[in-house]
Amino acid sequence: MTTIIKNRQAVTDQFTLVKLAEGETAVTAALPAGALIVPLAVWQARKTELQSRSTPVGVWLDVTEGPEAIAGELAAFAVIGVNFPKFTDGRGYSTARLLRERYGYTGELRAIGDVLHDQLFLMARCGFDTFALKEGKDVAKAVAAFETFKTPYQAAVDQPQPLFRRRAA
Repeated sequence: MTTIIKNRQAVTDQFTLVKLAEGETAVTAALPAGALIVPLAVWQARKTELQSRSTPVGVWLDVTEGPEAIAGELAAFAVIGVNFPKFTDGRGYSTARLLRERYGYTGELRAIGDVLHDQLFLMARCGFDTFALKEGKDVAKAVAAFETFKTPYQAAVDQPQPLFRRRAA
């Protein structure tokens, strides 16, 4: 099993991340037993089948897929993953903020893909609470990265008031 960071602790991942293999379509994709996080296309094509399973289901959004595609179905997901195809692509940060602030998603929000330890603090500020690090990265070192900054100045998803407002209170 894979180790992920959830709520700033290393834990064993209970979900299987489904990716479409070359030549595979959303309709023909193999869905293993157990809790799954499926691509948006698989969710859209096989929603009824996935909802009838007795295990939790999640969906993951690629950088070209916005949260509005699932906005009306957020309660159906145990987890929503947001893919970072490369660490220099920051569109997933906006997706996370939209899911939390505009659409009111309160479930698990997971960063997947090219996720590095030096991004975790800022990802958490945008609303991510779970992180699947890029393969080969040190999870213990990544957990320690949350302690790099103690008091953020700006308002964000994790702290809606800027520091000057918190001090004035």
